[in-house]
Amino acid sequence: MTDSTTFSNPATDRALLLMRVLMGPAFMAHGAQKLFGWFGGFGLAGTGGFFETLGFHPGTTFALLSGGAELVGGLLITLGFLGVVGPAMIVGVMTVAIATVHLPNGFFAAINGIELPLMYGVMAMALAVAGYGRHAVDARVVRTEVLHRPLVVSGALGMSVLGAVGSLLMR
Repeated sequence: MTDSTTFSNPATDRALLLMRVLMGPAFMAHGAQKLFGWFGGFGLAGTGGFFETLGFHPGTTFALLSGGAELVGGLLITLGFLGVVGPAMIVGVMTVAIATVHLPNGFFAAINGIELPLMYGVMAMALAVAGYGRHAVDARVVRTEVLHRPLVVSGALGMSVLGAVGSLLMR
């Protein structure tokens, strides 16, 4: 991986921007559903109750962590800020969602399978590796380039998966 602000072209930069402004707000909305009950969500109490049926105790704590990761991760992705941090948050949440909710249902989204959270997780990984492009806060902020280095990206994504596994083991 290279710094996306060094080797980029206008088409790639526009594609990364499009991906970010569609994906980021979608995650922010999912987080707001869990945290505040907005957009038809159930808020912390309702989401926490659902999480308890999945074996996460206390459910409201896990709902707060999940919703917070989606809201903050989505915001960071939308802005193109802090490199791998936002995508790593999303990868962790999607890993837990796949393992607890979607895996028993097979692949296709129509039957609540892993298709959609898997695609979200892969998109987040792609952004982590490719970087955010020139139309991002990171491209204009000094000293964020360290967050795009291959070792940092690999480490952050690895830690997000390990954190997800840790959450799953606490069930």
